[in-house]
Amino acid sequence: MRRDLDHHEGQRVSRRRLFAGVGSVGLAGLLAACGRDGGTVTTSTGETVTPQATAGTSGDLAGLFADANTCTLTASTTQGPYYFDADKIRRDIREDRPGTRLRVAIRVQDSEKCAPLANAVVEIWHCDAAGLYSGAESQSTGGGVPGGTPPSGAPGGGPGGPPPSGAPGSTPPSGAPGGGSEGQAADLTPTDDKRYLRGAQVTNADGIVEFITVWPGWYRGRTVHIHAMVHVNNNRVLTTQVMFDEALNTKVFAAAPYATHTGRDTFNDKDNIYADSMLMKVVEDGDGYLGLINFSADSDRDGS
Repeated sequence: MRRDLDHHEGQRVSRRRLFAGVGSVGLAGLLAACGRDGGTVTTSTGETVTPQATAGTSGDLAGLFADANTCTLTASTTQGPYYFDADKIRRDIREDRPGTRLRVAIRVQDSEKCAPLANAVVEIWHCDAAGLYSGAESQSTGGGVPGGTPPSGAPGGGPGGPPPSGAPGSTPPSGAPGGGSEGQAADLTPTDDKRYLRGAQVTNADGIVEFITVWPGWYRGRTVHIHAMVHVNNNRVLTTQVMFDEALNTKVFAAAPYATHTGRDTFNDKDNIYADSMLMKVVEDGDGYLGLINFSADSDRDGS
């Protein structure tokens, strides 16, 4: 397993600019540079970016992905209330957030060709150990005051807040079982300048991306999860979520900093979005864990 890049922040360039073709480099140049440890790319605008080395990781992961291979179309879910383009192309998304180290490896496949989907952009975002989302700290605490009202579809937030989406008797969010069609949630306009636990990577020739993050925390009305979105040619071709085995959640949450956040009310078996296909395969990885999952995306969005 590669652990030498755990604290490497990776390339710092906007996802939008990637698709626009950064200067004369574009995706091809950026991806080529990803095969060089410490390599840099200078764009036609004079900006130097340092892509992270990912070419050596696929071989390490191939055996672990082998028994998780599937070309069944991955289920789409709501993007939730806290998505926005964070403009962070990087591998290590932890910033200052404490928690159990989690290495996330995602392999993206074309659902029709049953083949790796290279040059796709994969974004992930999730809450921290206390249940907070960067860019939305106020909203994810119920407006920042006890009893505050979170936005429609948001987690329940602070103590005394209204029942969150997914709580017993509430209306499922759009895209959840029993809810409306996926994609109805609007992108968030950030209300703070934090960007922790958010980032994007470009799939390599094997369709694989990797992130270094921390084990997600929880908030009322939802099980433990990570949000993910796949972009192809600047189109959103998949919005989904991934979850974790409850025995591992219990083990991780018994330690700091998670142990001080008590009162968890929703587990996998009661979550209104959870599906067995969304469970990550998780193995121990040094002082943390490695989670793997396959996404099968409809890259041309023709419904198959």
